[in-house]
Amino acid sequence: MQDEDLLPQKLATIVSIDVAGYSEMTEDDQAATAAGVSALRRHIEAIAARCAGRVFNTAGDGFMLEFCAADDALAAASELCEHEALPLRAGVHTDTVFVTATGDLLGHGVNIAARLQQLAEPGTALVSIDARRGATGPLAEHLRPKGLLHLDKMAATIEAFALIPARGARAAKVREPLLAVLPFDNLSGDEAMQFFSDGVSDEILAVIVRVPGLKVIGRTSSFQFRGSRKAEAVVALHATHILDGTVRRAGARMRINSQLTDVTGTLIWSEKYDADVADAFSVQDSIAAQVATALQAALPRHKRPAAKVDHVAYDLYLRARPLVKDLAEDDARKAEPLLQQAIARAPDFAQAWAALAMARSIVLPPHEDGQGDPAHDAALAAANRALALDPDCADALIALAVLKPAFTDHGEKLQLCEQAVALAPNDPLVAAACDGALISVGRVRDAMRHLEAAATLDPLSPLFVSSHAFHLRTMGRTDEALSRIDEAARRFPDAPWVWIRRWTLLFLSGRREEAAAMCAEGAALPPGVTAKDTATLRFAHMVFALPLPQREQALRMLLDPAREPALLLQYCAFAAEAGCSDLAYEFMFGALDTGRAISGQNYGGRAMSRAFRLSTLFGFVAAALRRDPRFAVFCARVGLADYWCTSQNWPDCVDEVKGLYDFRAACEKAVVRVGS
Repeated sequence: MQDEDLLPQKLATIVSIDVAGYSEMTEDDQAATAAGVSALRRHIEAIAARCAGRVFNTAGDGFMLEFCAADDALAAASELCEHEALPLRAGVHTDTVFVTATGDLLGHGVNIAARLQQLAEPGTALVSIDARRGATGPLAEHLRPKGLLHLDKMAATIEAFALIPARGARAAKVREPLLAVLPFDNLSGDEAMQFFSDGVSDEILAVIVRVPGLKVIGRTSSFQFRGSRKAEAVVALHATHILDGTVRRAGARMRINSQLTDVTGTLIWSEKYDADVADAFSVQDSIAAQVATALQAALPRHKRPAAKVDHVAYDLYLRARPLVKDLAEDDARKAEPLLQQAIARAPDFAQAWAALAMARSIVLPPHEDGQGDPAHDAALAAANRALALDPDCADALIALAVLKPAFTDHGEKLQLCEQAVALAPNDPLVAAACDGALISVGRVRDAMRHLEAAATLDPLSPLFVSSHAFHLRTMGRTDEALSRIDEAARRFPDAPWVWIRRWTLLFLSGRREEAAAMCAEGAALPPGVTAKDTATLRFAHMVFALPLPQREQALRMLLDPAREPALLLQYCAFAAEAGCSDLAYEFMFGALDTGRAISGQNYGGRAMSRAFRLSTLFGFVAAALRRDPRFAVFCARVGLADYWCTSQNWPDCVDEVKGLYDFRAACEKAVVRVGS
């Protein structure tokens, strides 16, 4: 056997294919099945060759294919999954592999493709996030997010997407959801807490059984599966979804973790709750209510026929919707009464409820999460009402995402946005929301495809065009970014988004004289840019010209809460870029310690800027902050590091700073320190 370390390596996209139900088919008719597989081998070889790939290994009904490009692999997998004679399933993954002397491929990446294939439904393919990142063709836009998958015999999870060919999607049989609520594990080491673990599960079940349209397995059956037997539950109970969790107690505090998975092990929803033991019963009610709400959005439903809508209500909705889509506070305030009138005439108008939820979210305070505030609760109620009427309402899913706290629920916000993109792939605002969710967890490269989609779908949007330029600069494509923003300035001279982003790009990309001319006293300004804004920008030019001691003093004044109650992360990034990282982190950690509000920026995109305010940390403006190892500690304090360690979906800055420090190790260490 060859030593893999001595073998040549290369990057490849692997497609693993087998026949679903092959053993049963062989038992029924061995000769016919063997003939079918023999014909299938020739069919696979022909498709692989046509898609610039090759078959590098076969075993019985299993085939391993190699492709240089992810798009070619997806094209082959899509065509093969439409095979009419035999039900095929596939797994697709991109990774570095080892090449043997015989042309066979070995390595962890090959194993991942095989494990994904085992989880795929007949007639579909499961595609890893690594393969998805390399795909740019039309099939990439039709991948449906499946969340995190637990692969057989592998410790790590992997984010995956389902590729369902058009014929397969039409023919696929939709199975009615059937939920099993398992008894939560007691991890506290205190057997007396078992009653609470079981009580949490009981309370959740009691609420969920009252949710219309959901079928839930009874307690007598589901509570038989404890400890190691939980892995048997999904098969033994014929469930489509499993709700499970753990309870841990430390003194007077307790931590409850809940998670919802589907039949393949895909993580659909998860949440962590910290509370006092004295609040046990109120926590049980809270968990049950939140899980029931999440299930309404997470579990698949049969699409309801579209209800007839009062024509006057529809006219009101059409007038209000553009006001909401611009994400401007003044417009949102104008939209709300129109939507309330529409709903009064048509109480079951799901889209109007969703638009009302977004309008209410836009006018919430820009620097606060607002959980528990009546205005926030009203927005949340509108979003949940929309989803109760139409579980496939993409706008309502986006509203739920932007109503989430900025420093928690990172995975859930992203999941909601990806669900919305799958439902409304041609909606630019939905694409922009997914872009914001991805950037707020540091995945700029993945976000780029959503923003490019938004800019393509809405090419006259100054917000999307200017954001695209920012992304290009973050990815190191400075010349393209500057060309893009200069073009945007010519096309949209009155757009404040374009103006402020052009100044930022010029200032930090070596064109400071042009940036200074933009904010000079008496310079022409677009509507919405004030004299106070330009004074702040002139202050930036002045600061960079000062010696370091005076520079620090000036920046301290800029960051002082007496000047600005909320700490703006864009100002902290600016301070670090000016060589004052110590000062930036002093204020960042100070804000967390004192409860001072933290915001990303002071302009534009109210609802998304509030929910995704951490996105400021991952743009090119904050590169100096990321180069400092304290960045990992700050990320742990705002919940990001815990999300990365759990999901293994690490941000782009892992590679960006690897010459300076080990970002993964720093995050893992910080998570332990913050949790202790």
